[in-house]
Amino acid sequence: MSSDPRHGEVAEPEVPVGLKAKVRQIGPGIMAAATGVGAGDLVATMVAGSRYGYTLLWAVIVGTIFKIALAEAVGRWHLTSGRTMLSGWRTLGRWVLVYFGAYALVWGFVYGATAMSASGLPLNALFPALDVRYWAMLSGVVGFVLVWFGRYAVIEKVMTALVGVMFVSVVGTAILVTPNLVETFDGFVPRLPDGSFVYVLGLIGGVGGTITMAAYGYWTLAKGWRSSRWLSMMRLDNTTGYITTAIFVIAMLIVGAELLAGQNVVDGDEGLLMLGNTLASDYGQWARIPFLIGFWAVSFSSLVGVWNGVSLLFADWWRTWRLPRYTVGESEGLADYDHRAGIGSPVFRGYVAWLTFPPMALLFLDQPFQLTVAYGALGALFMPFLAGTLLFLLNSNRVERVGRSGWVSNTLLAVCLGLFGYLAVDKLIGLF
Repeated sequence: MSSDPRHGEVAEPEVPVGLKAKVRQIGPGIMAAATGVGAGDLVATMVAGSRYGYTLLWAVIVGTIFKIALAEAVGRWHLTSGRTMLSGWRTLGRWVLVYFGAYALVWGFVYGATAMSASGLPLNALFPALDVRYWAMLSGVVGFVLVWFGRYAVIEKVMTALVGVMFVSVVGTAILVTPNLVETFDGFVPRLPDGSFVYVLGLIGGVGGTITMAAYGYWTLAKGWRSSRWLSMMRLDNTTGYITTAIFVIAMLIVGAELLAGQNVVDGDEGLLMLGNTLASDYGQWARIPFLIGFWAVSFSSLVGVWNGVSLLFADWWRTWRLPRYTVGESEGLADYDHRAGIGSPVFRGYVAWLTFPPMALLFLDQPFQLTVAYGALGALFMPFLAGTLLFLLNSNRVERVGRSGWVSNTLLAVCLGLFGYLAVDKLIGLF
């Protein structure tokens, strides 16, 4: 094990040998997967289950494969290019940094209010003496303190604990409603019922797919993974994280199919409160309480993951913006990237504050129309942007030969580009 004074931390720990040792190293993938799946994603899945039963289970599997491919590409870029994701985008032109900076600012302002509100809803349902908006503000402040003072190892442990709570509550609820095993297995056969196309696209493209996918590589760097020697470990970590996500999503689709079939489920995070009330009426309050705790764990894990991961991205955006112009062949990247310095930088902490305090105003107001449109437009473009830039960068001389994409990765990234591109166009048409 060696340390590098440029990084102020362990630069490259020993690569674990054997499955048991590798399992102990798993962490960034769990962080990325838990962050990407929020309460809104679970509601969308629950609605699909209530309307189409088990028929769309296959779409969850397809979506999981795409997310694994995207996150693997992000991790592979960091491990084999010698650059961070922002540094890679910088080689495509300064316009990329302009887009990302604008997106991060608008997205962060709106998402901050959304994440805090989603965390406040189940707390209000459990402890109604305090209004939702005040629980939301308290959740934001707790996340702010944790990310401001917490090192990566601490945050990873917190996130892993939250994932454990999510697993017990969400999967436990699916077991409680007694799934139909025959229909469950039948749902893995691809079919497209009338009117289900939009739900299929949502399940494939929406669950777990956000800006936080780009943060995955920064979490691998925080773990000390900094070279191609870690590729197999990264792939195991990434696959474990998104398989865990798939289990959550399948569980919620089962709950929707069994418990809410034919019902008009409330759109938005309030739909999960409706599910909690249904559990209480069918099974008693003992079933409602653990589910609400799981609802909170889903929401708060997304909040903590975004507060940390996107702030790392934004801090690196500022670092990269200030770099002098360099050519494709120059090795800038990781030698100049200090994870600890990023966490301690004024830009990192300023963005954590940006996610927490200004959005609190939106908890008292409806979202302004212009801000909602800008948020939707910039957000719709991000996933095709990520897929397209990865497809280009990982087939260029910006990465070692061992890091370049093969036909499987290229095919999956190209399909992701087409899928997310279609979703972006559909979103933009809906907005304007």
